[in-house]
Amino acid sequence: MKLSIVIPAYNEAKNLKRGVLDDVYDYLKNQNYNYEVLIVDDGSSDSTVKLVEAEIKNKKGIRLIKNQHGGKAITVITGLLESIGDIVLFTDMDQATPLNQIEKIFPKFDNGFDIVIGSRKGREGAPPIRKLMGWSFSVLRGLMLGLPFTDTQCGFKAFNKKSIKVIFPDLLKSWKNIKASGSAVNAGFDVETLFIARKKGFKIAEVLVDWRHVGSERVQAVKDSLEALKDMVRIKVNDIQGKY
Repeated sequence: MKLSIVIPAYNEAKNLKRGVLDDVYDYLKNQNYNYEVLIVDDGSSDSTVKLVEAEIKNKKGIRLIKNQHGGKAITVITGLLESIGDIVLFTDMDQATPLNQIEKIFPKFDNGFDIVIGSRKGREGAPPIRKLMGWSFSVLRGLMLGLPFTDTQCGFKAFNKKSIKVIFPDLLKSWKNIKASGSAVNAGFDVETLFIARKKGFKIAEVLVDWRHVGSERVQAVKDSLEALKDMVRIKVNDIQGKY
């Protein structure tokens, strides 16, 4: 199987009702490669599960995995570890980055990269506070962890099988020890993934992708910024202690 797509879901009724899964399926059914879509529910408290179950009845290659609530990190990792594709992409349910941007990612794997991440240049349409958060996070990330990437937080990242097997089993154990509450976006998850990947010697490429602001209700500026800072401190301490 060429491509697996992991879509984390937590209280996504609003996005589902506007037809995001139709967009995903309509794109994939016209491709000439085998694929699977894993929708991983993070213990949603709204109608997400019922809506997904109704949606996928007539959509070949899409299945639902039901998790207890644990946050985005655990949700994404669950899908990555259950996937069978040669390339595995995780993408957000809101499809702020449309699925057709995968065509920009495939060539990087052909050229020997293990991980390919999307980058949202300029974040056009995002509120000023979101842009300020992104800039501040980027500066701190560079100073504390030395990550050279423009955008670590774009919800559009792809991995080959080897990188998944090396990075995520231990990372899952670690995130299971971090208590989640509400719509836990786990901003540190993306950073920790890329930090570990570099430590393990995996080749990472960053590509510009189309992105539009869709008014996510997940982002809470102050809370998420503090959590991200705590995560970066945790990652730095873990590295000093040789845990990676």
